[in-house]
Amino acid sequence: MVNSVHAQFPAESDGTGAFVRQDDAFRNWVTADGRSGFPVEPGRYHLYVSLACPWAHRTILVRALLGLEYAIGMTIVDPLRDERGWSFATAPGLEPDPINGFAFLSEAYLAADATYRGRVTVPVLWDTKTGTLVSNSDDDIMRMLETAFAPLGNGAYDLYPHALHAVIEELNEIIYVTVNDGVYRAGFATAQKAYERAVKELFATLDDLEQRLEVRRYLFGPSLTETDLRLFVTLIRFDAVYYGHFKCNLRRIVDYPNLWGYLRDLYQTPGVAETVNFDHIKRHYYLTHEEINPNRIVPLGPLLDLSAPHGRETLGLPAALPT
Repeated sequence: MVNSVHAQFPAESDGTGAFVRQDDAFRNWVTADGRSGFPVEPGRYHLYVSLACPWAHRTILVRALLGLEYAIGMTIVDPLRDERGWSFATAPGLEPDPINGFAFLSEAYLAADATYRGRVTVPVLWDTKTGTLVSNSDDDIMRMLETAFAPLGNGAYDLYPHALHAVIEELNEIIYVTVNDGVYRAGFATAQKAYERAVKELFATLDDLEQRLEVRRYLFGPSLTETDLRLFVTLIRFDAVYYGHFKCNLRRIVDYPNLWGYLRDLYQTPGVAETVNFDHIKRHYYLTHEEINPNRIVPLGPLLDLSAPHGRETLGLPAALPT
């Protein structure tokens, strides 16, 4: 028997109890030449994000690692979302919307399209000059930051190297379907078969990635790419949220020697730890998903020593030549 669809995602089920994520509704692009109508300009664009949301976290990471903080402003929404959606708040680490004075992020969607009736999601890239929503696609926003906006940054990373485009896209798709979205397909399933299928696919990919990372520091060798960031946002939430809350409990990330070391390696990359907020993450998931956690109890654990040495510095590097 299929239960009623999860109340927060009323239009995101295929009728068999499987969770099906809605498509992104706004897919405009910021380009270097401005032919899209949205040219690159420092200070013109603003990100609305949640520290709890893994999709928004991707864009926060790229912005931080590429040194784009001064080129693109950012405002963090309240991690507690109710039936009205993401809101802006005055609290430690939070501030009212400084761009439009919106009380709820839904106002940005309606300002761009008064007929919009889909779910309001983060991240959002907003154009302050035209007063409209450019994109709510984390994939597109990541790529814009990595390409069009990159000259405004620090040049520290090439997260989308030309030579790796094809293999990056291939692995991105696998990780998205089975891991990034896979934990949600498990957690929001309302039928046993749909849940089991998602969990089995999730751990099959994690097992493959564990083997892959035995001889590589990062997913494509000695250099960090966007695919690592896409995986990181799920791994960092896994033991704290997805393992218990979403019933993805075959194994924890700490039970995988290579994935656990890899996660600590990424976390210790300068600029990354500052983007991780477990208070926002845990309060969002455990307090927002009342159908999954009706008593709204937020767990104290787990205790994760993410600062412990990882020993992965030389993985994938050529062996030293004999003297």
